[in-house]
Amino acid sequence: MFGYLTGFDRDFFGQFEQMRRQMDEMFGDWGGPLGIRAVAAGSYPAINVGASPKQVDVYVFATGVDPKSLDISLQQNLLTVSGERKIESPEGVQAYRRERFNGSFKRVITLPDDVDPGKVNAACRDGVLHITVQRKEELQPRKIEVK
Repeated sequence: MFGYLTGFDRDFFGQFEQMRRQMDEMFGDWGGPLGIRAVAAGSYPAINVGASPKQVDVYVFATGVDPKSLDISLQQNLLTVSGERKIESPEGVQAYRRERFNGSFKRVITLPDDVDPGKVNAACRDGVLHITVQRKEELQPRKIEVK
């Protein structure tokens, strides 16, 4: 199985990369998600989620995606963002390495239970999609005066 490691006269780092791939095939991808809601490193698009007492802010970093082609939906407390990123290569050019994501994507984010699906806004600027989801007013803490 690892007979190619007998001599170091060939590409030393290439041999380690080949061994890593073989280990991944035998034991699975070790860099994968660790939990049911976790995502693998390099998932596209990258997402940041923040919350305040009045709203939840979701930032989707989708450079190169036409904002009009995005499909955004909120059902119960699951926010879904899907779309497609098309990267065009010049005709006749052979790529030796591609690190940018190309193709369809779908990300599903679980939001807190107190979000209001009727109060969602989305705006895209410079490749960053900002989705704001208001929290339900009746569930927000309120100050009670003592008389």
